[in-house]
Amino acid sequence: MNLTQCISATCGASRSWSSCALGLVLLALSAGVHAETGAAQGRLITSAAIAVNPVSRKVYGVDEPGDSISVFDERTGTTHAVKVGNGPVSLAIDSRLNRIYVVNDNSDSISVIDGTHDTVIATIQERTGSHPYMVAVDYATSKAYVTNTYSSALTVINGPANTSYTLKTGSADGIAIDRRTHTIFLMTYESPKIRMVNPVTGAVSAISVGPHLWGMAFDQVTSILYVAHTLANNVVALNEKTHAVGTVAVGEIPCAIAVNPVTQRLYIVNYGGQTLSVISAGSHARLATLPVGDHPQAVAVDSRRNLVYVANAHGNSVTVIDGSTNVVVDTLPAGKNPYALALDSMTGRVFAADYGEPSITEISAPPAARLSN
Repeated sequence: MNLTQCISATCGASRSWSSCALGLVLLALSAGVHAETGAAQGRLITSAAIAVNPVSRKVYGVDEPGDSISVFDERTGTTHAVKVGNGPVSLAIDSRLNRIYVVNDNSDSISVIDGTHDTVIATIQERTGSHPYMVAVDYATSKAYVTNTYSSALTVINGPANTSYTLKTGSADGIAIDRRTHTIFLMTYESPKIRMVNPVTGAVSAISVGPHLWGMAFDQVTSILYVAHTLANNVVALNEKTHAVGTVAVGEIPCAIAVNPVTQRLYIVNYGGQTLSVISAGSHARLATLPVGDHPQAVAVDSRRNLVYVANAHGNSVTVIDGSTNVVVDTLPAGKNPYALALDSMTGRVFAADYGEPSITEISAPPAARLSN
């Protein structure tokens, strides 16, 4: 189950007080901003709420209260909305097909948007009560994969035809893909196992790594999946090839991870510690622990410029780190409660998804971070 739904289950059942206390703290990732924004209680949490299409240069962000997607065109500077289903929570872009897949939790559906005209061209309906949550795209196969919190299946969307089918993988929250082997990684917050799925055969392998997992990133260079282990304050490193499992100590309540594939550095956001851990992907040595803003929740890496951005959900700001020196170089104003980030790698422009209005805010990067188009 996802975090918001997990809180109710954890504290309502005969669980340990430590688990319940952790759940209440994690609930602050969503509930803590409600008092400031007036948003409905129980809003879901996902860092996949905003993305940039590098081909069309459009930014797509979730506007959950408006049951729509906000679209910002970088070239024209204009913004418009696309109506989707009820309660959109996450999205992913297939830039090759110019399709945007939007997960609508409250209406148990996925909206498919044609990026040329920004119109919904298909709606894929899930089973009632399945609560789809996260979506990821495998560009090489033109397939989109959607996790379901209350369903035993993973939804697979065939991009060109907009048809769908399911794989019996069990319910899941987070998802990551190795786009070379096409292996799919699934995790559920309360489950101690990461599942590796073969999308062709549907075969599922489960590797035990410990419960209370959140935030995933796959390193294509090393074939290692990194998962934030919130209760243990560490990051799990799972080798896709050998299934070997290791851990790296980080800060309090790690919740988001990003990889710089060029420098082979890992960046882990520690929500509880209000810090960013910098880890070597080669040795798994901790290189630095940097202070950021109030309750950070998301991280994005600009590998071309070696800059790291951290969204401080309760600080209404974004912290900028120089990846070459591991030094905080700026704290920039963001919108109301930024909780997800997207980066245009060509221009260096950075955008935040906000709980408040507007739902998309552009973050003004330092001049040195910019490269001409």
